[in-house]
Amino acid sequence: MNFDEYRQHDATSLADLVRRNEVTPAELLETAIARAEAVNPQLNTLVTTLYDQGREMANKLPGVGPFRGVPFLLKDLELDWEGTPLKSGCAGYQNFVSNIDSEVVTRLKQAGLVLFGKTNTPEFGLTPYTEAKLYGPARNPWNTAHSPGGSSGGSAVAVSAGIVPMASASDGGGSIRIPASCCGLFGLKPSRGRVPLGPRNGEMWSGAVVTHALTRSVRDSAALLDAISGTMPGEPYFLPVPGRSFAEEARREPGQLRIGFSTEALILAQPVHAECIKAVQDAAKLLESLGHTVEEIKLPYDKTVLTEAFFTMVLSETSATLRELGDHLGRPARRSDVELNTWALARMAEAFTGTDYASQKRRWNGLSRSTAQLHDQYDVILTPTLPRPPITIGEFQNKPAEDRILKLLDSLGALKRLKGSKTMDQLAEKAFGYISFTGIANMTGQPSMSVPLHWSAEGLPIGTMFTAMLGDEATLFRLAGQLEQARPWFELVPS
Repeated sequence: MNFDEYRQHDATSLADLVRRNEVTPAELLETAIARAEAVNPQLNTLVTTLYDQGREMANKLPGVGPFRGVPFLLKDLELDWEGTPLKSGCAGYQNFVSNIDSEVVTRLKQAGLVLFGKTNTPEFGLTPYTEAKLYGPARNPWNTAHSPGGSSGGSAVAVSAGIVPMASASDGGGSIRIPASCCGLFGLKPSRGRVPLGPRNGEMWSGAVVTHALTRSVRDSAALLDAISGTMPGEPYFLPVPGRSFAEEARREPGQLRIGFSTEALILAQPVHAECIKAVQDAAKLLESLGHTVEEIKLPYDKTVLTEAFFTMVLSETSATLRELGDHLGRPARRSDVELNTWALARMAEAFTGTDYASQKRRWNGLSRSTAQLHDQYDVILTPTLPRPPITIGEFQNKPAEDRILKLLDSLGALKRLKGSKTMDQLAEKAFGYISFTGIANMTGQPSMSVPLHWSAEGLPIGTMFTAMLGDEATLFRLAGQLEQARPWFELVPS
């Protein structure tokens, strides 16, 4: 199969070709590898190539599986694949090799997917752009001067550039939906507890982190979620098994939905760009034309749920991550083991007490209650995915003077003294302004999706985000399937 033909298919369609013996898994894999070799030097999407392992897997597939024979890539974060490196974008983990399979990886294999590499990610998934010092920046196929977003940026690039029809992604503050928005893809963040993170991981980022994938089609996302969802022993969260498969839901009509929308900036330091407002307004008109009830609303939360409650968690988790890195290294982690900003976050965390953490974590519950009440009135909430079109490479990186200040403060032991200061408030607003719409659903655990319905005047993708009540992926898949039919995006690919 040549690349032009390969790109015309989603994962469901490729698996159907394999079932009909019109193409072999080995042939699909070689097409994917050839495409990776052609575009990776420019786009920097794959950071670990595992072609031989993929070839062996293609020849030893299970006899059945919804995606039997389809090439697939893993994000180089969180998911263990036994016998392969897992670097997490961090120099300190350059020699780490997984000794187990994550439960999700086991389920991916059982679904018949052929794994053959790992994709670029920022260090520990901490940023909404993919520019790890260890790997270098991943570049957006729509315009290589721009970022594909993060932290699942490498996976988004691989799907958008046509290496694979879908790739693994995880989301702790928007890391599925942000790259979906930046790269013109469909990205659904499942509900907390829908997909297991074990056995090595349990609750991550206080329950904010979930795992799934980036896809080109809605049906691929739905069928893959069917394949990987469901609890396992020891998981800290549990959701009831849905009454119907998500693949079936994606084929059903959504009925008349009550949809509330907002384009109001949560963090004023990051105002909403006119193109992102236009994307939501256009989506609202489309939804009305499809028979839904749509009205503008005010969202029931303020910026401090991110700049204080979410920020406290991120600081604390980063500090714990460095302690875990020290366990791996057999000594305390040093500044040279990680990027400067990662180190600075961990040092800032030293100023926060257990009481600070518990107090802010209680605010998560208040946020969950207020959003649940909002869903008494609305089935779905519509907002921009991001407050602006894709940023340029390096735009959010520290300036040299900022690096010098951080190093000086660290040498003086003064980073922890920033607690409660105007400087820390500014740092929090800078860090979370770009994820002001996406991060809320991570705190509440709600399912949320970015849908590619709009492109800017410059030809850059701009996603619109839809969020439903906890456990209600079904409504999102039904709505996404309707939107995909009303305004198809599958043929919209970067040249």
